[in-house]
Amino acid sequence: MAGNFWRSSHYEQWLLDKQDLLRERHFDLSILTEEEYQKIHIFFAGVIQSLGEQLKLRQQVIATATVYFKRFYVRNSLKCIDPLLLAPTCIFLASKVEEFGVISNTRLISTCQTLVKTKYNYAYTQEFPYRTNNILECEFYLLENLDCCLIVHQPYRPLLQLIQDLGHEEQLLTLAWKLVNDSLRTDVCLLYPPYQIAIGCIQIACVILQRDQHKMWFTELNVDIEKIQEIARYIINLFELWKQYDEKNEIKAIINKMPKPKPAPQR
Repeated sequence: MAGNFWRSSHYEQWLLDKQDLLRERHFDLSILTEEEYQKIHIFFAGVIQSLGEQLKLRQQVIATATVYFKRFYVRNSLKCIDPLLLAPTCIFLASKVEEFGVISNTRLISTCQTLVKTKYNYAYTQEFPYRTNNILECEFYLLENLDCCLIVHQPYRPLLQLIQDLGHEEQLLTLAWKLVNDSLRTDVCLLYPPYQIAIGCIQIACVILQRDQHKMWFTELNVDIEKIQEIARYIINLFELWKQYDEKNEIKAIINKMPKPKPAPQR
């Protein structure tokens, strides 16, 4: 699944700039503040992560599902499809694309029901309302909006190669890997190539672990350091937001305020 990033649809169609994001989010940001919008994406990235872990999926599958989710809402308002339906649909599609295999529909739905009832009961008082036919219908809509560009290049592979170049420090790899996972709760996967995200995460990990001996390694990299600093800022801003964000007490009100799809007409 590696292929050549520079010839991929990921590079040619799905590396955007900040103006693209603001333009497409204009409607949602007329109802929500930027911070509330970000909190919604943080919450549903967490839902996708929890779903993936419950279904015993590889992190690569979870990451691809999260990128699908973010790409869909680059082109669509939150009112187009309920994020609670899109999140499991992204998992369903990513598991096939990443050659994990098809997740059984009944297992997917029952896992969603359990998570909403137990882990996310602070956000939802009612049961998970969707069934298999909703997921399958949503999958067609998702495929259409992704322009069938389904191969997502993730930072994990370049991260492993770069850490190897640094002399393979297990502690540094573990922390940088976690930072790549955290970066999925920001917009960096929509704005920067995966190898730059990997370098940005290594840079933060080196600062946290006080690995000053690697400074020379960074200066010798043939990379746009300004872009690396931008990526690092996105992730540090996420940590700043997390410090004062009480999800359990805030997210329900934000979800209630979020623009909603119109209910289907009764037949």
